[in-house]
Amino acid sequence: MKPFAALVLLLPLLAACENSATAYMIEGSQHALILVREKPYFWQSTVNQAVIASRLPHCQNRVAIHPDGTEMTPMEVFGAGDHLWALHQGSRWYLASTEKCQVQDWDNAAGGAPGTALGTFRFRDGVATFVPAGK
Repeated sequence: MKPFAALVLLLPLLAACENSATAYMIEGSQHALILVREKPYFWQSTVNQAVIASRLPHCQNRVAIHPDGTEMTPMEVFGAGDHLWALHQGSRWYLASTEKCQVQDWDNAAGGAPGTALGTFRFRDGVATFVPAGK
């Protein structure tokens, strides 16, 4: 088999990988929460995820969160205070602060939304995107 033909046969396998990032812009491009999804190998059944809390030039921090399935579980974003956001994906909650650029697991004992719904990270037309609330 010629090398080019072998490469063409591998293309569908490579297409099963994912490397995406999408942002909730808070105050222009310098202040944002960014969801990063990475699936480096087609045989993985999960996708590695991270949230980047960014408020430039003061801080920027990438924090790994729990993996997700290959079909993206929507992640809701709620305003939870001054420079504080609550993120809800499946049964998991996270708190993200752009004051000190931290992201952490959160045991939301109340279970409800901690503030105003701002939007959702989700797949739209096969692409990870942030969809503002009400759209």
